[in-house]
Amino acid sequence: MYQRILVPVDGSDTSTRGLSEAIKLAKEQAARLRILHVVCDPFVSAALMSAGYSPDLLPRLQAEGQTILDAAEAAARKHGVEDVEATLLDYRGAQIAEAIIAEAKSWRADLIIMGTHGRRGFARAVMGSDAEYVVRHAPVPLLLIRS
Repeated sequence: MYQRILVPVDGSDTSTRGLSEAIKLAKEQAARLRILHVVCDPFVSAALMSAGYSPDLLPRLQAEGQTILDAAEAAARKHGVEDVEATLLDYRGAQIAEAIIAEAKSWRADLIIMGTHGRRGFARAVMGSDAEYVVRHAPVPLLLIRS
């Protein structure tokens, strides 16, 4: 039924639960699995524009994202998903959810699986829920995994 499953990950417990469900479904359906990590934060973007900018901030966030992706891809392969790829995306928009929607469209995903709460903390309270945005704008079916 599903041939292309997109799962955004951020290293949070809920994200990891979403990844587990995506792995199960990808294996059952013999589907392609794209694991996505988006490097984006309105506060990071603001730091890049301000005097508080640290030249190693973006490389640190990218390295952390790659570590998360590597672990997620290894988990998928360990559980028998043969067609899996990990994508690190730098995004300068206001919400990570916008990047998730754009990736789902450009990759032609059949399904998005994601956790309801990630590692957004105060930024989530200010900017709103990424999962809520994806619910409203997803071009394909969406499976939300609760924390």
